[in-house]
Amino acid sequence: MLEGKAVVIETDMSEALQSRCLELAYQALDLHEVSDCQTIAQFIKQTVVNNKVMFDNCLSNQKFDEAYGSAWHCVVGLDFGSCITHLCGNFIFFRVETVEFLVFKDGKELTESKEEAIGVLQKAGKVDS
Repeated sequence: MLEGKAVVIETDMSEALQSRCLELAYQALDLHEVSDCQTIAQFIKQTVVNNKVMFDNCLSNQKFDEAYGSAWHCVVGLDFGSCITHLCGNFIFFRVETVEFLVFKDGKELTESKEEAIGVLQKAGKVDS
């Protein structure tokens, strides 16, 4: 477990969602080895929302994607670079001691992306209408 305070490097999230991301990061660091970045990232993305904070009209006791909409991504590491596209109001990059966290929502909902992919395949003649 790391005892340091989170330092938000860049964000455009609401205070409520920022707090939720930081809370999940602290929980993940308490439960998992600091060196197991993939498990920490999975925990943040898949953890059950235990509080009653409402965001985007979603209630508690749901996975992060279900609570805040799909298309969320989480990157955790000791040193990494990134170049991403995200929805406005859905991005945070922060550090807890030596571990960095990047949590963001991209611009496509899962069903939208699937429908778009099927449309492209149909145009190419690779999928029956």
